[in-house]
Amino acid sequence: MTIAIIDYGRGNLRSVAGAVERLGYQPIVTADAGEINTADRLILPGVGAFGEGMANLKTRGLLEILNREVNEKKKPFLGICLGFQLIAQESEEFGNYQGLGWIDARIKRLRPSQAEFRVPHVGWDELVQVRESPLFAKVPGDALFYYTHSYCMETEDRSAVIGECDYGYRFVAAVEKENIFATLFHPEKSQIHGLTVLGNFLRSGGPCSESA
Repeated sequence: MTIAIIDYGRGNLRSVAGAVERLGYQPIVTADAGEINTADRLILPGVGAFGEGMANLKTRGLLEILNREVNEKKKPFLGICLGFQLIAQESEEFGNYQGLGWIDARIKRLRPSQAEFRVPHVGWDELVQVRESPLFAKVPGDALFYYTHSYCMETEDRSAVIGECDYGYRFVAAVEKENIFATLFHPEKSQIHGLTVLGNFLRSGGPCSESA
């Protein structure tokens, strides 16, 4: 099985690749259309600003490729951190930017009301599993994951929401919509539970699930 980690110049690619390798797979880090087309699974990681992330996807010719592979071919996809944010319709980070629009949601500034909850939100925190998902198979309900972000996802459509985090208030931390999975936290930095989430994604859905 081929796992393509999308290289659009937004960092932490090697840490994600290393986590996939620890699970026994051989990922490729790529921006090549042919390699993305033939891959069985796609992972879009990333750190940094929303607008720059979308600009990089466009500059590298990846917008049409990702829309075709994920929306039309229904290839299993995992977004991580910035990759989680980019699947929303838009973001207010440093302006107003359009996203991939795969989830009916918007990216908003993290605004906890209590002073003790500092922004950015960095460190280990809970994941509240609000509904069952193959992404959470064998993940205990009290598992902690590693977060580092200043923005969060807001949506009135709860159908895709599978996980939330409570940091002064509850916000969306994980989504699932058909073949699309995404986490605001970093599974590649979240030790055993993060590896479990990654492994669950690599074994879920699609034509290769039986052999994964």
